[in-house]
Amino acid sequence: MKPTPSQKAVGKYFITAIALFLLQIVLGGITAHYSVEGQDFYGIPLAKILPYSLTRTWHTQLAVFWIATIWLGTGLYIATSLSKHEPKYQRLGVNVLWVVLVFIVFGSMAGEWFAIQQYFNLDTSFLIGHQGMEYIDLGRVWQILLFIGLLVWLALVTAAIYPSLVKNSNDRPVILVLYSSCVAIGLFYGAGLLQGKHTNLAMAEYWRWWVVHLWVEGFFETFATSVIALMFVRLGLVRAKTANSAVVFTTIIFLTGGLLGTLHHLYFAGTPTSIVAWGAIFSALEVVPLALIGFEAVESYRYLKTTPWIHNYHWAIMFFVATAFWNLVGAGILGFLINPPISLYYIQGLNTTAAHAHGSFMGVYGMLGIGLMLICLRGISSKRKLWSEKLLKYVFWTLNLGLGAMLVFSLLPVGIVQFFAVINHGYWYARSPEVIHSELVQHLVWTRMPGDLLFSLGGIILALFLVKLIFQNKVADVR
Repeated sequence: MKPTPSQKAVGKYFITAIALFLLQIVLGGITAHYSVEGQDFYGIPLAKILPYSLTRTWHTQLAVFWIATIWLGTGLYIATSLSKHEPKYQRLGVNVLWVVLVFIVFGSMAGEWFAIQQYFNLDTSFLIGHQGMEYIDLGRVWQILLFIGLLVWLALVTAAIYPSLVKNSNDRPVILVLYSSCVAIGLFYGAGLLQGKHTNLAMAEYWRWWVVHLWVEGFFETFATSVIALMFVRLGLVRAKTANSAVVFTTIIFLTGGLLGTLHHLYFAGTPTSIVAWGAIFSALEVVPLALIGFEAVESYRYLKTTPWIHNYHWAIMFFVATAFWNLVGAGILGFLINPPISLYYIQGLNTTAAHAHGSFMGVYGMLGIGLMLICLRGISSKRKLWSEKLLKYVFWTLNLGLGAMLVFSLLPVGIVQFFAVINHGYWYARSPEVIHSELVQHLVWTRMPGDLLFSLGGIILALFLVKLIFQNKVADVR
């Protein structure tokens, strides 16, 4: 299918996402280094300008922003691809939404800087600065604007995908689930607006985790499973019947266990142990569907890898395979390591949680986002003969090996050291300077450096791939 004007306009979403990704990598390195030098960055008193609380806020928030930007762009692209229908003013809507999203991202980051530097009073900080709630740190005004932006995105997706919703086809069940997840993504971010500045902490945590767990880990995963299933069906890697079964299975799990799965996050809100236990069990089940469809794709790919056209999607599919792997390891194993009540009692909020967060957020959602982006870029590219995946090989291995090294040599070992500190002295001691700045932990933080550098190199090569693709297409268009 020849790319439509609105699909070409989606390209700027991916450029923006990779720029945010690179910025997140830099901030992650600075944040990690603060645990070694405290207020300095290789002797430079950087914390005076970028304090730890700010770099950590930006690092976690940018993870949501760049991945969500790719997924929003993918939704706009795939909706038009499925229906082969270009609604009137769709390109204008895509461009306006991009401007709004960029304004929200950098506006909220500026507000957080002013808030943490205490240029705002508490009321102003809550409105346009920093709410103090992880993953929904941005001020309430920015939060409302983002919610409105998501509703605009939902309207654009609806206009584009509508013909596919009413048309009978073998993959219609998957399309219906995909659209339902788009509706949920647009609406459920609003749950973060249900807590205010003076809301009881237990209630505020409840609604916050609706955003972090149900919005990010729940409906985005349903969206991801549906999109991957549809792409694999169109590529001939998975049967439509198999895709339908996997996606319906996902939906059943989220409908019956999504809310319950959220409850394992509420340990510090005074939730009874039995409730936390049920939450841990159902949360662990959520990783099953996407992993299963990933294994199906790997099996099918073995039979089709000799087909010439499949090489054009080789590394995009490999990123989907990586998603299945990290879903099992990062989200599944490392997630269940900290989920059960007995684990929560000892290690919730330690570096074991950071290991799970990196393995699942980057490993699952980040790798998945890159795979989705590559599929879309392949379609957007005006001169597909110029498409070359040589750089993508290095992107894939540097990102995955770098992430793995980060977890194995630093984050998880530090979490284990903290676990023994909890056993011997208590939870408070595991987060004290005596442990965090101990010689062993300092050494383990430095062993993170090779993985960080390898991962950073992957981000740089990905940006080079994108720049090269843009330049080649522009030169080809001029000719």
